[in-house]
Amino acid sequence: MDIFVFVSEQWVLVSVLMGLIYIYAWREKTKSGATLSIHGVTQLLNREEAILLDVRDQAEFNEGHIVDAINISHGSLKDRLKELEKHKAKTIVVADKMGQHAGAAGRLLGDAGFTVSRLQGGMSEWANQNLPLVK
Repeated sequence: MDIFVFVSEQWVLVSVLMGLIYIYAWREKTKSGATLSIHGVTQLLNREEAILLDVRDQAEFNEGHIVDAINISHGSLKDRLKELEKHKAKTIVVADKMGQHAGAAGRLLGDAGFTVSRLQGGMSEWANQNLPLVK
């Protein structure tokens, strides 16, 4: 009950706090790259304007991945950034299993000067749409 009294008496402070939380969440989301639909990613890859970086572990990658995807696990991405330097002119689309590591990988790549996007829904969504996978 005291919380309701506090909020009603300090509505300006609560409003400012909520605004700051929203701005922080929005900024964190944009730093990790824009989210692209499966169709948007397919178009970029077909026009050769992007490369796909699969940040899943090697075992998951071997179970099935998108054609021409580069596999660098999220845990070793920081140490292997130099391997992606030759692709700096293209958009790097980050894909993982369900989106849990793509944000962190996107932030790391963005901070290193790459143009980054993320595959919406990750590889799970790609597989659910019955799109081709290479094994």
